[in-house]
Amino acid sequence: MASFSGAITALITPMRGGAVDDPALIALVEAQIDAGIDGLVPCGTTGEATTLSAAEHFHVVAQVVKAARGRVPVIAGAGSNDTRKAIELSEACREAGADALLHVTPFYNKPPQAGLIAHFSAIADATPLPIILYNVPGRTAVDLLPETVASLAEHPRIVGIKEATGDLHRASQLRERCGPDFALLSGDDFTVLPFLAIGGHGVISVVSNVLPGLIAELCRAAREGAWERARQLHERHLPLTRALFRRANPIPVKGAMALLGRCGPELRLPLLPLEPESADGEALAAALRALGLLP
Repeated sequence: MASFSGAITALITPMRGGAVDDPALIALVEAQIDAGIDGLVPCGTTGEATTLSAAEHFHVVAQVVKAARGRVPVIAGAGSNDTRKAIELSEACREAGADALLHVTPFYNKPPQAGLIAHFSAIADATPLPIILYNVPGRTAVDLLPETVASLAEHPRIVGIKEATGDLHRASQLRERCGPDFALLSGDDFTVLPFLAIGGHGVISVVSNVLPGLIAELCRAAREGAWERARQLHERHLPLTRALFRRANPIPVKGAMALLGRCGPELRLPLLPLEPESADGEALAAALRALGLLP
């Protein structure tokens, strides 16, 4: 069985007055663990890692590690499009107490597949922590192909992938090429159920910021073969999932958490908060009301 599995939350980074909101972040971690989540990812895409300073990045990871107290694994986002910076950030996250690292494909540079192998191999050689690859070509303009992942999976510290293409054939290819012990984690909340059905181990989820208990139960039901229950939970979260991706992540999920009183709506430029009176804001509020989360 893969080392990392189940429902893992890609945490937002609560902010207030331009700084990280530590009380809201700590409360978020507690709520996630209380709801039965299986792991936490600070400083990923949802955590606005690209607009955090190096000091803030280290601080957020350290705060999440401290709040988690070893109850669930903390997989710190440590990606960069500069291999040297990715190695430096990996070491900082290790010092902060992270259990593993999430490394996205280098964005903007558009490296060839051989460059991706060299990039991730250099990082894995430089850190003792397990590494989960992160493929999200819609944001990075580079696709980590299955044959490249299979090559990287031979490294003892590269233990899994967050596959965010939403392509179920791709998920099948990865399972076939990398074997059952390589952690296959969905990065697409819309296709979690079929992803698990074809051999995925879990999800790194945006939606579980809002619905940690439901996403955790969905993953448990799938693991136990309770597919009818898993399907019911899948159908229940889909309206909210659609509302959470009407704009670029994490704009809507921050808006949802603000509506629920769990943090402020603040984001870092160039992202802007969701306007409650907009069509997207109204759709989000309606989805939350349908789940009984708002009056």
